[in-house]
Amino acid sequence: MRLLEGDTALVTGAARGIGRGIADALEAEGARVLRADVEQADLSSPEGARTLADEAIRSLGGVSIFVHCASPRRLESQHMMNVSFEDWRAMLSVNLDAAFVLAQTLGEHMKERKIRGRMLILTSLHAHSPRNLPHYSAAKAGQTMLVKELARALGPHGIRVNAIAPGAIPGGGFQAPPGMVDKIPLKRFGTPADVAGMALAVLSERFGAYVTGATIVVDGGIALHNWIVPHGE
Repeated sequence: MRLLEGDTALVTGAARGIGRGIADALEAEGARVLRADVEQADLSSPEGARTLADEAIRSLGGVSIFVHCASPRRLESQHMMNVSFEDWRAMLSVNLDAAFVLAQTLGEHMKERKIRGRMLILTSLHAHSPRNLPHYSAAKAGQTMLVKELARALGPHGIRVNAIAPGAIPGGGFQAPPGMVDKIPLKRFGTPADVAGMALAVLSERFGAYVTGATIVVDGGIALHNWIVPHGE
């Protein structure tokens, strides 16, 4: 039997990259998936997020899995002293505000219907390590704590909430600088399939039934890199 046979899932940011990889993997393991991206849903406002949650419940007949991958594209030039307030708000709105509204709305739905639901939010290594993209790092740090709060609140109802922090996955909003692959212990960049495999494990009851409130790092070991030690040592 496939891992997610009978499940229904909402995946945001599903048009490309990691979001698309996770949506494909969920479908391959038996879930019916509503794929949402900027073309289908406006997550920049609470109203848009609530509308998407209601649409997912209506079209799928209920939601047992929620995965939040949506994020505005970021530019490496948007550092601390020149990122605009508009870009700051846009990044937090889609990453953090929408995650809150969707998770709260779908959490209430799961509780009311006694669904043993699962939620997964895609965060970042930079939730804990600044990278001169303050709006992105702040949004991801907020998501990390949101996962913990959701896990505490929803755990007694049989609903699990976790995060995945991907490493260097080229494509989407991330473009690798020259030489970066040499700093990765596994000596390769990650792929959406690498993240999707871990997502399947943590979202399934077969492998992830006792995991909640966790941030699982999928980065090829890049977070182990000591930035003080000269390269090559």
